[in-house]
Amino acid sequence: EVQLVESGGGSVQEGDSLTLSCTFSTYANMRYILGWFRQVPGKEREGVAAIDRADRTVVADSLKGRVTISKNNANNTLWLQINSLKPEDTAMYYCAQEMGSEFYSDDDARRKLAAGMYAYWGRGTQVTVSS
Repeated sequence: EVQLVESGGGSVQEGDSLTLSCTFSTYANMRYILGWFRQVPGKEREGVAAIDRADRTVVADSLKGRVTISKNNANNTLWLQINSLKPEDTAMYYCAQEMGSEFYSDDDARRKLAAGMYAYWGRGTQVTVSS
């Protein structure tokens, strides 16, 4: 069973940094991709960053320079570091996983920043940024 559990959200001040964590599931020799998404009420879920089993990464253009995605394969932990937080970063942040997939090219990685590419989701962790 694929399970994803996010943690690390909270209330922070504008300009602060925050690191979100997500524990994920793997199966021997199975390819997978992991993504971070965020959503505010009334809006579509937005792709933030994604990483595949081989540690190839992609970050949404609007967040490049402020966001880093990484993972630790030894303990199946995914991280998202967000620097210079802004009030518009306020959202529920979700991690997601799709099995049997990887990034075949830069274009393919960008295409896999879409929520519809992922079958498994965590429950989310709220990030609130105050000015």
